[in-house]
Amino acid sequence: MSFSLDVKEEIARQINSMRHCQMAEIATIISYCGSLIKTAEAKDALLISLERESLYRKCFTLLKKTYNISDVSIDGCEKNGRYEICIDDADIVWNIFKSIGIVDKTGTFIGFGKRVDPTLIKNFCCRRAFLKGTFMCIGSMSDPSKGYHLEMVCENEEQAHQIQEVLATFELEAKIICRKKYFVVYIKEGSAIVEFLGICEASVALMDFENQRIIKEMSNSINRQVNCETANIAKTVKAANRQVEDIILIQKVYGFEKLPDGLREMAQLRLDYPDATLQELGELLSPPMGKSGVNHRLRKLCEIAEELR
Repeated sequence: MSFSLDVKEEIARQINSMRHCQMAEIATIISYCGSLIKTAEAKDALLISLERESLYRKCFTLLKKTYNISDVSIDGCEKNGRYEICIDDADIVWNIFKSIGIVDKTGTFIGFGKRVDPTLIKNFCCRRAFLKGTFMCIGSMSDPSKGYHLEMVCENEEQAHQIQEVLATFELEAKIICRKKYFVVYIKEGSAIVEFLGICEASVALMDFENQRIIKEMSNSINRQVNCETANIAKTVKAANRQVEDIILIQKVYGFEKLPDGLREMAQLRLDYPDATLQELGELLSPPMGKSGVNHRLRKLCEIAEELR
């Protein structure tokens, strides 16, 4: 099972005890996954098509708890890899529609795929329920060991902006892009995704994400350090090779005997220890010398070699 599905499974196991939060979550699920159909008897029915069995069970429970319809049959079945819930009691169906704000005051059916009624998510806790329902229905998350990416794919721009606005109330910045005919709300910052998991109360997934993030950041830090050290070594070797070439030229064309004592000693040491660092060369001099002094002498040798060239 992928990390994204693990998160959805963990969220799906949670059933909020507060009716207003239950209402917010079921309204969100119906908004994304619901449709109005006609039964064989030409009656209005609510069909909710879900991709996961765990979400199907949660939706089933929320419907019964929220609308107190335990005495009414709610048919459920698996069809083409999806799980469907169908309520064919027209009175209950229209009562649900009215309660979640997809029927206006005149009784006209507004339709699905719009914003969830703002009055249902005015409370802080209800906005949590909204985000839980949204992620379970249209969300996905990459494995933190591979990268940080959370997205929710909406059918229209109106839905996308509502998700973005709700996330902003939790001080989470999300962006929206258009991908083919869909609008995608996404977050790519690891710390923000951790915050999102906390909001959705997915504590197990949060800990797993944090562990993966720590391992990844430590690995990246080690890689940066190794790359930096490798680059420094390569730079030192290149400089030492150039110095040896300059000194050999001076030896052949000019001769060490014409060099001042300090430069002659420095030139011979570099030939004897071509891989030594500036600090190591300084410690071999008599008396010992610091890195800046060694560098100054090697630079003078370089200038002499350039004049000879």
